[in-house]
Amino acid sequence: MDIQGAQQSLLSVLTSLYPDREAAVITDWVLENITGRKKIDRLINKNNALSPAESDLLHRYSTQLQTHRPVQYVLHESWFAGMKFYVDERVLIPRPETEELVEWVVEMLSEASQHSGILPASGIGPSKASDIGPSSSSASTPAILDIGTGSGCIAIALQKSLPWARVTACDISEDALAVARRNAAALGVDLNFLHLDILDPVQRDGLPPFDCIVSNPPYIPLQDKTGMAPHVLQFEPHMALFVEDHDPLLFYRAIASLAVLRLSADGAVFVEIHEELAAPVQTLFREYGLQNVIIKKDMQGKDRMISATR
Repeated sequence: MDIQGAQQSLLSVLTSLYPDREAAVITDWVLENITGRKKIDRLINKNNALSPAESDLLHRYSTQLQTHRPVQYVLHESWFAGMKFYVDERVLIPRPETEELVEWVVEMLSEASQHSGILPASGIGPSKASDIGPSSSSASTPAILDIGTGSGCIAIALQKSLPWARVTACDISEDALAVARRNAAALGVDLNFLHLDILDPVQRDGLPPFDCIVSNPPYIPLQDKTGMAPHVLQFEPHMALFVEDHDPLLFYRAIASLAVLRLSADGAVFVEIHEELAAPVQTLFREYGLQNVIIKKDMQGKDRMISATR
């Protein structure tokens, strides 16, 4: 089979599972992974035959995709903030709206650093400490905590963008932490990792101070399962997606509790939210005494993020 035939064959399979545009994107992604050729190169060489190894991969990937397995898990790769992350069923697939959360954090912390004079003109700050320490130990190395790190995408993107910071990534899942460590090593980022249940008050209260807390916690009510796509519901970890219908603010309550206890003076918290929970989360944060609680819309115009200060 040549490259053109491979594209037509895979596209035919995927159009029965996905909208036409999404099927085309997945087809291009898979063929680039298999052949190592960009789209323009494949078009120029469309009559080139696939090697036996490439044909075998095409068959394997096509078979997996027909089960609704997400292409990111099939290829074990997902792009986030311009970086390629390894992903599998142990972690959520990084989403574009989470990139927007990271961009917001970077913008706000960079601005704060410039105003306080701790950000050098070159944009490159001092090396971060390798251990977890109190945020007050050095004003030039703000401490950031990523709660529920999963693949490590938020923590790694923040450390890349804010090299003068000291980023700690925590998760209740040892499996997820294994994936995050793998990505940190592959992307050349030195992070602090903690195996931590943020819902456990004892573990939560034992944390050191931080200048910034960031999280994309589970926030989808279980009742929403019925309307979700098979590739999400059947393959992505439910622990990282869902909360009980009777307590959708469970994780935001834990984050707020941690913020008032361990956030430094003038420190900030940034969280991703369910679009229908913006007002309840805002109210909750204010009830805990957090200040300047701001709701921010994503590029789709949905209430998707909230920030607050100590």
